[in-house]
Amino acid sequence: MRAAYVRWVGPDSVIEIGDLPVPTPGASEVLVKVTAVAINPVDNYIRTGRFQTPVPLPFVVGRDLVGTVVESGSPALGFAPGERVWCNSMGHDGRPGAISEYVVVPVDRLYRLPDGADPEQGVALAQPAATAYLGCFVHGNVRAGETVFVGGGGGNIGLAAIRMARMAGARVLATARPDDHQRCRDAGAEVVVDYHAAPMVDRMLDAAGGVDVYWETSGRHDFDRVERVAAPGCRVLVTAAAEQRPTVPLPQLYMRDVSLIGFVISRATVDQLRAAADLINPELAAGTLTARIADRLPLGRTAEAYRRLAEGRVRGRLLVDLAGRTATR
Repeated sequence: MRAAYVRWVGPDSVIEIGDLPVPTPGASEVLVKVTAVAINPVDNYIRTGRFQTPVPLPFVVGRDLVGTVVESGSPALGFAPGERVWCNSMGHDGRPGAISEYVVVPVDRLYRLPDGADPEQGVALAQPAATAYLGCFVHGNVRAGETVFVGGGGGNIGLAAIRMARMAGARVLATARPDDHQRCRDAGAEVVVDYHAAPMVDRMLDAAGGVDVYWETSGRHDFDRVERVAAPGCRVLVTAAAEQRPTVPLPQLYMRDVSLIGFVISRATVDQLRAAADLINPELAAGTLTARIADRLPLGRTAEAYRRLAEGRVRGRLLVDLAGRTATR
């Protein structure tokens, strides 16, 4: 089978395209023929060794996949050949990556793609929607009647966070580029302003009368603003950060019971990811949760895809298409 893999950790230039043996599923695994893979920034961290996790060599890169079941390691696993499935947690903690014609997936990390769902949307949403679930329902504990601020609301994580905060019954305020304002409103944001216009952002947040959950998904953190607008008990979520060391006004924050909560999807439990999938799948089927797809590249251009991602030249999700070739097991 053809795959994108590395023989040692390093930059995108060490990614190779070549033949590897088709894996055999174990008793608790399912063999999946991969249709498409969505790449993530964390893939670069793992491949370069920045994120400390076991990397068995040769290491197939990639994380999120959509495909069809080929066979199960045991009939008791409940997956039948031909079923469409998705997964968002390969390529971590010793598991092989996803950019391969065939992948064995642990059964507790595999989810059926619902009838009527677009497979590309399924794989494009796998990581951002699960991250939004974790932020809103696990770490942020968003409750009905609260006010939630989502910075970077036009991104895929931001849009999913807006949608899920509204599902929880919260009021949502967001920042985004002007051409994304309507998408944010459609997802459920009550007020949306241009993130470049700092006075407008400040006026919006001041008028809110206190923010209960503050999530700047873009990684551009302004903790002086957080200090001014945080309601008592505010939960500040950190899921991305630029290469910086921002000043955090701790005396002002701790006296209002403000919590600073950082998390990564890679540390989510299988139960948390399963709960996220249970919420995501109906949204996928109904088309009420969507992701922006920036481009689709063939397997042979995997290194280019990661290079573009690292350079910040991507607005939306990059997909690696594996459906365009006929593979022989």
